[in-house]
Amino acid sequence: MQLTKLEIKGFKSFGDKITINFDDGVTGIVGPNGCGKSNVVDAIRWVLGEQSTRALRSEKMENIIFNGTKNRKAANLAEVSLTFDNTRNILPTEFSQVTVTRKLYRTGDSEYRLNDVQCRLKDITDLFLDTGIGADSYSIIELKMIDEIITNKEGSRRNLFEEASGISKYKLRKKQTFNKLKDTEADLERVDDLLFEIEKNLKTLENQAKKTERYYKLRDQYKSLSITLASFRIASFSEALGKIEEQEQKHRTEKLGIVTEIDKLEAIVQQQKLDSITKEKNLSVQQKATNEYVSKIRAYESEKKIKNEHLKFQQDKETRLNEELEKDRGQLNHIFYNLKRLAEEKAQEDENLQTIQHLVADMKLAVDDLREQQTGARNELNELTSINNRLQGQVYKAEKD
Repeated sequence: MQLTKLEIKGFKSFGDKITINFDDGVTGIVGPNGCGKSNVVDAIRWVLGEQSTRALRSEKMENIIFNGTKNRKAANLAEVSLTFDNTRNILPTEFSQVTVTRKLYRTGDSEYRLNDVQCRLKDITDLFLDTGIGADSYSIIELKMIDEIITNKEGSRRNLFEEASGISKYKLRKKQTFNKLKDTEADLERVDDLLFEIEKNLKTLENQAKKTERYYKLRDQYKSLSITLASFRIASFSEALGKIEEQEQKHRTEKLGIVTEIDKLEAIVQQQKLDSITKEKNLSVQQKATNEYVSKIRAYESEKKIKNEHLKFQQDKETRLNEELEKDRGQLNHIFYNLKRLAEEKAQEDENLQTIQHLVADMKLAVDDLREQQTGARNELNELTSINNRLQGQVYKAEKD
């Protein structure tokens, strides 16, 4: 198995896509300090599954994406691909050429690909077990790692020998097996806890089951009684419907008799109409003479109707005026009552005012007495102060003499 090609795009200082071909012999990368030689090793570590940002010489994983320059904008993802020649079938896969790819987007999403097929990090780690290739294997050795191997810091020398001898794969599987056993033991403890909780709640569940069974029995009884009640109601409705049908039949019979009677009356009316026509012919002459009287009668009736309407209007007006008068009388009585009540309240307020005025006068007299007493006290105080001042002057003069 031989490393044949490394493709880097958007990783750290590699803004453009570059391809490094590893031909037969020794491939060396030279350049001044800061040109990005170590970034090539970091890219190889990263694509093989390195998760430690400290090992990649970065504070956080997002910083490995090309951050742009003054003339170029930042990249949206970092992508590294590593290609191996597997013609000797050292890697446990059927492909003669294996390409491992890792991508990291600025949104935080990442993905691993094996021959351009999305896979898990575990798949890549299992693929390179016991091959000496990996993020922390002896295939990639830095200067600081040589110091760690010499000083055997944190058992690095033993880890190196175990990786070279093929033991690390079995140790990893042993560790994974122990982890699975611990998880299984934790699940068993959880099952015991669940069984204890279930036994604890068993009586409650039995009571609930009994209540549920009783509920279903009561529901069946309710359903049966509801059906019985519905049948009784249907029977009563059927009986009522039969009575209504009998009444309808009776009404139909009565209607038939009424229709027959109407036909007889219509025949009589037709005969009377014929007689009326004959009489009208006979009375046509007399009607001409009576038209003038009819016209006078109609005029009188019209005048009578107008006078009746006027009389009705006057009566309605009288009724309305009587109602308004009665309403005004009620309001007037209410006003008289309010005036009487206000007069009584005014008399009471006048009495209260006189009482207050008397009290104010008494208080004014008391205030005047107090003011006279205050004036007398002030005069006495002034006299005492004057006497005190004279005495102090005499004492001072005597002390001076």
